[in-house]
Amino acid sequence: MLGGLAKSIFGSSNDRYVKSLQKTVDSINAFEPQIKALSDDELRAQTDKFRAALADGQKLDDILSESFATVREASVRALGMRHFDVQMIGGIALHRGEISEMRTGEGKTLVATLACYLNAIEGKGVHVVTVNDYLARRDAEWMSQVYSFLGLTTGVIVPNMAEHERREAYEADITYATNNELGFDYLRDNMKHERSQMVQRPFNFAIVDEVDSILIDEARTPLIISGPTDDKSDLYIAVNKIVQDITEEDYEKDEKTRNVQLTEDGTEKAERLLEAAGLLEGSNLYDFENTQVVHHLDQALKANVMFKRDTDYIVKDDKVVIIDEFTGRMMDGRRWSNGLHQAVEAKEGVNIEPENQTLASITFQNYFRMYPKLSGMTGTAATEAAEFYEIYKMNVVTIPTNVPVQRIDEEDEFYKNTMDKFQAIAKAIKEKYDIGQPILVGTVSIEKSELLSDFLDKEGVTHEVLNARQHEREAHIVAQAGRLNAVTIATNMAGRGTDIQLGGNLDFRIEEELADITEGPERDAAIEKLTAEVGEEREKVKQAGGLFVLGTERHESRRIDNQLRGRSGRQGDPGLSRFYLCLEDDLLRIFGPDTLFSKMMNKNLDDGEAIGSKWLSKAIETAQKKVEARNYDVRKQVVEYDDVMNDQRKVIYEQRAEIMDADQVDDVVDDMWRDTVNALVIEACPPGSYPEQWNIEGLKERVGDVLNLQPDLDGWMEEDTLEPQIIEERIAEMTEEKLKKQTSEIDESIWHQIEKSILLQQLDHHWKEHLATLDALRQVVFLRAYAQKTPINEYKQEAFGLFERMLAVIRENVTKTVMTSDFRIQEPEVPELPELPDFLTTHIDPLTGEDNSNDVDGGTLDTISTALPPRQSAPAAPLGADNPYADQDISRNAPCPCGSGRKYKHCHGKNV
Repeated sequence: MLGGLAKSIFGSSNDRYVKSLQKTVDSINAFEPQIKALSDDELRAQTDKFRAALADGQKLDDILSESFATVREASVRALGMRHFDVQMIGGIALHRGEISEMRTGEGKTLVATLACYLNAIEGKGVHVVTVNDYLARRDAEWMSQVYSFLGLTTGVIVPNMAEHERREAYEADITYATNNELGFDYLRDNMKHERSQMVQRPFNFAIVDEVDSILIDEARTPLIISGPTDDKSDLYIAVNKIVQDITEEDYEKDEKTRNVQLTEDGTEKAERLLEAAGLLEGSNLYDFENTQVVHHLDQALKANVMFKRDTDYIVKDDKVVIIDEFTGRMMDGRRWSNGLHQAVEAKEGVNIEPENQTLASITFQNYFRMYPKLSGMTGTAATEAAEFYEIYKMNVVTIPTNVPVQRIDEEDEFYKNTMDKFQAIAKAIKEKYDIGQPILVGTVSIEKSELLSDFLDKEGVTHEVLNARQHEREAHIVAQAGRLNAVTIATNMAGRGTDIQLGGNLDFRIEEELADITEGPERDAAIEKLTAEVGEEREKVKQAGGLFVLGTERHESRRIDNQLRGRSGRQGDPGLSRFYLCLEDDLLRIFGPDTLFSKMMNKNLDDGEAIGSKWLSKAIETAQKKVEARNYDVRKQVVEYDDVMNDQRKVIYEQRAEIMDADQVDDVVDDMWRDTVNALVIEACPPGSYPEQWNIEGLKERVGDVLNLQPDLDGWMEEDTLEPQIIEERIAEMTEEKLKKQTSEIDESIWHQIEKSILLQQLDHHWKEHLATLDALRQVVFLRAYAQKTPINEYKQEAFGLFERMLAVIRENVTKTVMTSDFRIQEPEVPELPELPDFLTTHIDPLTGEDNSNDVDGGTLDTISTALPPRQSAPAAPLGADNPYADQDISRNAPCPCGSGRKYKHCHGKNV
């Protein structure tokens, strides 16, 4: 009570903080007349002036006010858009490494230019992180006009770019990219064998757009780069046939964790079916020999019971394509892990692609925490403020709107069942449609959106359906969702990135309707006419009540509901929002207090009757908080486990970088073989043991195998004063002598390259094996809880032991390779290199096996040109067209002579 009173008098801590920033805003505004008076060239010269000030020892905060005023003026001249004072507050928060929570339509994209420009002046690079490729391209192209006006360069990273284009984009002052692309480039860079092949620069500053979606929703799923393993298609198909004969009585399912387990009777039934199919070794399903079959059976059960077509995935072009649970988009190129995707492919009868082995992985938490300064912006972050601070040490600052919000948020309406609910929704839409009010309908799946579409067809309501099937038309559908009589059904509005403007989006209408009219008086007149039409229509829509947002179901997260609501009431526009719920909704069915709901809904409601209640809304919110808390625990657990691997990852990646940067690695190899000799002797002659206890035969064998030496150990054993240390010194002398003789026959510079190559190959091979071991350890370590042990502590101890063992094996294998290989330097003909398999880049959820990436490796794919002004690439010739090099003997894997940067087989030699 006292807290509430204090808050009403003094304002919340957020209000006081925002108020304290007003002094800086006043300082920015004071520069405006002075900056306004500058010519374009003088305004551009401000950048050099700021760089000189930083070189003289000033800090970024010292030039903040004048630089922000400079960006504001550049934006007015380049875009015709002037930053509001509240946007200045948002920019200050971003520069300070905080999260700016700004309502939809408040201009977050423009706000980012302030902090981007200020931090890019240092020349260390700024990354702007977006949720999808469309936004990365759009924002980069749009905001580059401001940056280029001030003399800065802009780059953009999207999937399937060539390496040289990526490197060029990262060298730009400001780089726009998706979170997945940044993470995968980091992992790929740490798989390269030359420093010159790496594309990223050292991390400096990142601004994450839709920060809640990227750092919260997607953060429980690590990024994984993997390569193909053996094909097991026949086994997947055979096990899938068996699962078809298993009924609901044979298993128990947990929809909260999306797990399926066979009952005792179900296990017996599965054993008999597998035995009949010849897939079972012996008669017990859980014998060691049947481990692989059990794994396939589990995944086939999960695929058939828990994963629904048109909700979790769609089948397109004979492929299973995942639908992103947060955005409703198709995610081409991404796959579920651990054999789940193959099980779904078997279920749908499409071509089954091989499983993959992890080559490198990282979580978003550990990736983004590598940036010295990190900030973010979104419309919905306050509900997760505690998590943002705990994981990323970022405070959430709620920025006030420029104009007060006029949207009315009505109470939820509850119905008995789905059909009653959808009939009521169709009726409500028809009423609003008849008066011309635009309607945005949010659904949770393709199935539900198509069901509602059928209802609206019966009502005679013209509408658009925006889901994974209409991915290509997404921006155009959303842009016109605010027109008179517009009805838009969307599976999910998270990160759509296109403003819904009342009366329609003028730019999109010009692009669509005037595409055939060239520049000139005719086009100018047509644009003027369209502008007047849009303005007139905007006023009619406002009179009809603005955009009506209708939610057909509550999501697991309150933030996604708020994102949907936030589409209405943009920049002081009128608006309305309402959610329709029923007892059969997933959230109520899985997480809600079903007994209370069931009794009240079934006894007190007639068919088709609705009820609205604050108590019911509160119960829904409680269910959502439960899910959010559970998801937070999952993310926290992912961080805890990845922190263990992260420490090891840093050691390996730093070691790789040192090896790549060094001109020679003699000292590293020297230390390795000396450590190996020491380990071999200690293994055979433990400290404190007697000579008769030494395993001399074993030492002889190991020295011969690893060092390719035959020391006279039997003769040495006849000496009375022989000690393990003496044996070690003698073997070390023999090793050194052999190495000197071996290297004397090879040019010194070539030998240095051989050593580097051996080190990197061994490091990569064993790191890959270590990752697979840690994956397996993580799967089983939870069982130790039954022995009253803490799984994470057990995992740390085991992982540390495994890491030390890996380092020892790397030392031994490098030594063995150097000592036993026969190095011959000759000049053979350059062979035709075999085609390498594409790496798969995935973003796997350890809880459900789901995957949130949308990227395939671009190394062997055709290039997409993404150059932006003022950074232009040379125009590339059409692939395979008019090959002027057809008569030349060019290797298919050699760079194309045209200078495009692509391989010959992907450029002019495409059709050869």
